[in-house]
Amino acid sequence: MRTRHRIIYGNSQKIEEIPSESVNLVVTSPPYPMIEMWDEIFKELNPKIGDALTEKDGRKAFELMNQELDKVWEEMNRILKAGGMMCINIGDATRKINEDFQLYSNHARILSYCLELGFQNLPAIIWRKQTNAPNKFMGSGMLAPNAYVTLEHEYILILRKGGKRVFKKEEKENRQKSGYFWEERNVWFSDIWDLKGRKQLLENKQLRERSAAYPFELAHRLVNMFSVKGDTVIDPFLGTGTTMFASMTAGRNSIGVEIEPNFEEEISKRIKELVIEANECIQTRLEKHLSFVKKREEEKGKLKYQNIKHGFPVMTTQEKAITFEQLLEIKKVKGGYEVDYIL
Repeated sequence: MRTRHRIIYGNSQKIEEIPSESVNLVVTSPPYPMIEMWDEIFKELNPKIGDALTEKDGRKAFELMNQELDKVWEEMNRILKAGGMMCINIGDATRKINEDFQLYSNHARILSYCLELGFQNLPAIIWRKQTNAPNKFMGSGMLAPNAYVTLEHEYILILRKGGKRVFKKEEKENRQKSGYFWEERNVWFSDIWDLKGRKQLLENKQLRERSAAYPFELAHRLVNMFSVKGDTVIDPFLGTGTTMFASMTAGRNSIGVEIEPNFEEEISKRIKELVIEANECIQTRLEKHLSFVKKREEEKGKLKYQNIKHGFPVMTTQEKAITFEQLLEIKKVKGGYEVDYIL
């Protein structure tokens, strides 16, 4: 088994190179409008955004920033296949402009535009980041009414292009091999996730300020939940490559688009360790499953079904065909990487 991973460096217009209806899944986290660390990126895209901020017109700046993101969602709609999914990790922003503190609802603005494009809205996930102290507050502290609740979560918008995906006869076997465990489903398909935010370990301060990296576990879950082996996953804001790494681990192909070419060095560094890290991730899934099986059988007796390839017990018939291919080698090729696997 082999997967291919293409990286396109350049502005968002580079997405135009990707054929229409050629991608199965989008997993991404864009720059967040009205978060100051990304102001410069948005100003580069549209100088009018800088003018709006200088004029202290927060609403205008918010709308102009989101209009830059709208262009990407339009392209994602074009390149997604019918039944393809789009998962957007996005946080709202709080900001004081002209002494007025308010929330700028990025998730609502993005969702509204994607619905205009024709996407179907599915239940979203709230990612509750375990990063802030419980006694942190904003505003006037102990005096009503001018304190504000802390903003300690982000949204994962889940959208579908058209109706349910239809699998051709030759694709059905791949779908069965790509299943997840019963107990994983019960955790992954909850609408609240508690995940630790990823620390920015980049040495380059400028890159840290241009990175919206989310935890590997977040991308890995989404890739497994909404695609099958051999599918193509795209991240139009590749950054440090988290979506690509999750796709490699899960046996999917991927495309990454990134405006900042200096991320290439950081991705190359991570690639060197990824075979070990990815196989450890796969092994952890198996060990957690075996631990679940042991506890379940102690409490309720032997499980009825058994996985065909690996021989361990499973809860349902849909888990019998799941296969886990470990990464064998990652090779750098022109325009990206190729990954070989072993069963």
